[in-house]
Amino acid sequence: MPDIPKGTTLAFDFGEARIGVAQGDAELGLTHPLATVTGNSNEAKFDAIAKLVAEWQPRQLVVGLPVHADGTEHEMTRLARKFGRRLNGRFNLPVYWADERMTSLYAESLLAEAQVFGRKQKQVLDQVAAQALLQGFFEGGAVEFFDGREAQNQSAED
Repeated sequence: MPDIPKGTTLAFDFGEARIGVAQGDAELGLTHPLATVTGNSNEAKFDAIAKLVAEWQPRQLVVGLPVHADGTEHEMTRLARKFGRRLNGRFNLPVYWADERMTSLYAESLLAEAQVFGRKQKQVLDQVAAQALLQGFFEGGAVEFFDGREAQNQSAED
């Protein structure tokens, strides 16, 4: 696995309806929730992401890789990889996939501690999950890496 470049990183907690986004600095290991991207089409979502990329100028992107608790893959795993490859193709930035197991539960517990419930919680849950994902990435690294060179970095299943 390549070393994580220093500088700004954007992380994505991918979902079909909502995509949580967090920002952090790899050198400092600091993260914070940034936005929840929604839209009626993939193009609308990618336009919103393009604005975040233009504003934050990240060195790399991190996408949560959803798997079952036992590590087996499912349909959302495939969709998250597809999303990451699209990010790479559109923004020409390396994409790291990080284990996202338990990030939503962790985000829910953080928000409950902060007394954020109901609609207010739903508005920020995905971006706090992306923040947890990014913090885990800074602390533990990635499970996969993709920089556009399919043969070198992509898993055989895709």
